[in-house]
Amino acid sequence: MKLGAFSMSLAVKDLQVSKAFYEKLGFTVFAGQEEKNYLILKNGNALVGLFQGMFENNILTFNPGWDENAQKQDQFDDVRDIQAHLESQGLDFNSKVAENTQGPGSFVVTDPDGNMILVDQHV
Repeated sequence: MKLGAFSMSLAVKDLQVSKAFYEKLGFTVFAGQEEKNYLILKNGNALVGLFQGMFENNILTFNPGWDENAQKQDQFDDVRDIQAHLESQGLDFNSKVAENTQGPGSFVVTDPDGNMILVDQHV
């Protein structure tokens, strides 16, 4: 199962303070919109999303169909196929993508320690 690009989506209190901190660690702004209170920062293959006021806790994020440069991959496991596989493994879902759709979609599961995992396909 290929989950695609991985990033940490961090719930931050102050976008500018967090941006400055991660820039000191060598991250640079890769995507996002400050006026919409989110930025995606990159350092090599590492991605960190900073989200102010969008959700309460940090989220592990996977993007099927994308590499770490947000470039479409020719071959990838569709989010609906990943969801079906995880359902067959007995996982419970916080939210699900509609099965009879195509293209973008997402689902959320929570690990045993309460960490949310978002599988978010943009292609």
